[in-house]
Amino acid sequence: MKPLLRRLGGLTLAAVISLAAPALAAPAPVSGYTVVKSYPHDTRAFTQGLLYRDGFIFESTGLQGRSFIRKWSLETGAIEAERTIDSRFFGEGIVDWKDRVYALTWTDQVGFIYDINSFETLGEFSYPGEGWALTRDDKRIMMSDGTAFIRFLDPETLKETGRIQVTDDGVPVTKLNELEWVKGELLANVWQTTRIARIDVATGRVKGWIELAGLLPEAGVRGDRDDVLNGIAYDAAGDRLFVTGKLWPKLFEIKLTEGK
Repeated sequence: MKPLLRRLGGLTLAAVISLAAPALAAPAPVSGYTVVKSYPHDTRAFTQGLLYRDGFIFESTGLQGRSFIRKWSLETGAIEAERTIDSRFFGEGIVDWKDRVYALTWTDQVGFIYDINSFETLGEFSYPGEGWALTRDDKRIMMSDGTAFIRFLDPETLKETGRIQVTDDGVPVTKLNELEWVKGELLANVWQTTRIARIDVATGRVKGWIELAGLLPEAGVRGDRDDVLNGIAYDAAGDRLFVTGKLWPKLFEIKLTEGK
């Protein structure tokens, strides 16, 4: 360090370390959006999980005695299949894997495995703590539990294989809720906010935020009670991003605008 000090004309040690170290992290930039199209959404649906597959929206809902899993046509809104969840359970997020749907419950530490076409029960699985949401890439399932952590699960055994802590500018981001895998990034609703986090799953760092506050008046909701933003689905083939909220009358297709 002494030769470096001489070359830098006697700067303090702290100044030298500051120059030599990588730049400190800064808060992630915030992106906006434009609405491409809106679709009708069932105002009875307390949306917990959302995914797009082959022209259909798969949706799971919560609330005790009102939880269900549903498959409905994006274009017509027609319900193709539906399964009511046992009233003992508060339904949470879902994900598709091959010919199956995996579904979480909130505090019972049990999940259910359904046939993706008939919603017939194929089995159960367990996990510690709370269950909030699921999504996947081609090799693994990602799970949120209401904390700042994302768990990685083996898609065949549903056993945890690792986890990351999500942070923005070094600060943990808690209340991570509904998830979606989009173009190599993990998108996560943050419960009771109007923002979606864009997460680098290699580091846990929030790369950016999507601010969706403007959707509330377009949906005709206030978002200050149960009607909060929640639900992200992505059509990879068509490059279409969909968002909605709990008890919202609309589901929106949006395009992201440049972050600031």
